[in-house]
Amino acid sequence: MAAAPLAAAASASKSIPVGLELYSVRDDLKKDLMGTVRGVARMGYQCVEFYSPYHDWTTDYAAKVRAELDELDIHCYSTHNGSNSFTPQGLGKAMDLNKTLGSRYMVLASPGELRSLDDYKRVAETLNRANDTMKPQGLHAGYHNHDAEWRPVEGRRPMEVLSATLDKDIMLQLDVGTCLEAGGDPVAWVKQNPGRIRSMHVKDWSPQRGYKVLTGEGIAPWKKLFAAAETTGGIEYYLIEQEGSDYLEMETVEKCLAAFRKLHGGR
Repeated sequence: MAAAPLAAAASASKSIPVGLELYSVRDDLKKDLMGTVRGVARMGYQCVEFYSPYHDWTTDYAAKVRAELDELDIHCYSTHNGSNSFTPQGLGKAMDLNKTLGSRYMVLASPGELRSLDDYKRVAETLNRANDTMKPQGLHAGYHNHDAEWRPVEGRRPMEVLSATLDKDIMLQLDVGTCLEAGGDPVAWVKQNPGRIRSMHVKDWSPQRGYKVLTGEGIAPWKKLFAAAETTGGIEYYLIEQEGSDYLEMETVEKCLAAFRKLHGGR
């Protein structure tokens, strides 16, 4: 009986796209955005996540990027955003750009340096207000964790406060590597937040080499994580992220995709 959910997950997982957080190829992207996206698509990535500099684009440029994505048959399901995207001054433009790109989620990449649990609660309330504005437009907010959210503040982990304070339809985008670095248990976290882990940054970590390791070379329990994400977490798409390695950027993300396919299976 215990094998049935995993078998069902394996069947369902074949439709879950694997994409790339484009920060992984940031140097190449700065030189040639369209060429880099084309190269990523040729590797077999099915979606991409643009990060905060996209907010400086015009809607006309975003439309050109969308046309390129459509031509390549890949998608942009989410973007990584600075806090300015969720302010009254920046929200409208960010929403327009995301709708043009076909995005579902505007993810807060980092809230900056916060010192108290009340600071985290204020960030959550800002996202809740933005999310209320975004929902009629077919968009939702998201929160991306770093290691700070897993380290206790005033006796509690900020991630627990965020989970309790953020509206339930705001995505909790799990960065696996930073969770591991701070001593967190990513599998337990996914199970504790059913339906809210709709995307995951597939980023490994090791005590010896930090984030220099490729996917599968660190301590992340990937098979357990994939099973939890697909049976409980509500995963909609995976995003490989790499902060650096011994290889060039494009070679790195190609190796990571091959490793992901081997670990996950079905692709």
